[in-house]
Amino acid sequence: MSVFCYSNNQIQAIESAGVPVTDLLVQRGYGIFDFLRVAKEKPLFIDAHLDRFFNSAEIMRLNIPQTREDIKNIVAELIEKNKMPYSGIRMIIAGGDAPDGYTIEHPHLIIIQASLAEPTLKLPTTGIKLATYNYQRQIPEVKTTDYLMAVWLQPWMKQQGADDILYHHNGIISECPRSNFFLVTKENVLVTANSNMLNGITRKNIITVCKANNIQLEIRDLDLSEIKEAKEAFITSSTKRIIPVHQIDDVILKPNYAESLASNIYDLLVALEN
Repeated sequence: MSVFCYSNNQIQAIESAGVPVTDLLVQRGYGIFDFLRVAKEKPLFIDAHLDRFFNSAEIMRLNIPQTREDIKNIVAELIEKNKMPYSGIRMIIAGGDAPDGYTIEHPHLIIIQASLAEPTLKLPTTGIKLATYNYQRQIPEVKTTDYLMAVWLQPWMKQQGADDILYHHNGIISECPRSNFFLVTKENVLVTANSNMLNGITRKNIITVCKANNIQLEIRDLDLSEIKEAKEAFITSSTKRIIPVHQIDDVILKPNYAESLASNIYDLLVALEN
């Protein structure tokens, strides 16, 4: 059975969709996207994702031809047609057909849906290893399609025996390529970066549940040196909510997952979705 997507101003089978070779997305990698999760055929936090999507488009000077309601209706129709109870929706604004390969002409919307596994109800206890790397993304507040450094670093990351990369700029932690980073201090204070990174929707939800449940949270510059004294750490994404971190470079973290702050927040995030 065909999977349907939205491309060329219509819903069509994904194998029939395409992007012109003269599009800025192809020529220069110029485009933005956002990604949201669907659970039981319900698009989660779609308004927050659309807020970020339209903000990214404005910063990148990409005019989205559809309204917010248009996009919501397209997403609803794809969910209905594709019959994927648990899935991910990727909304893309391609730079548009540019005969000179450089000038923004007519940006266009692409929406793709792909099946995802149902996330677990409890925090996974298999932690991952992060390898730190000194790098700062361009226009970090925008969710662009530019993942050049993240892809280029994959062989290096594997050489480190790591599962993901943690970016920092001159010792100040920012983010991972596809997720936000949180650290828990010995005093049980949750800390996350406040600049030079993308404001993730799960990060936003964590800030919300922390305020509602009197969980001490600090949003500030986070130095690499603080990792050595950390009680626990985790990364967050729309796909998996929270992923525990058991090692960063040579520093090994050994939290009690059953009593960890990450586990408590994970439960709160699950409740927030329902």
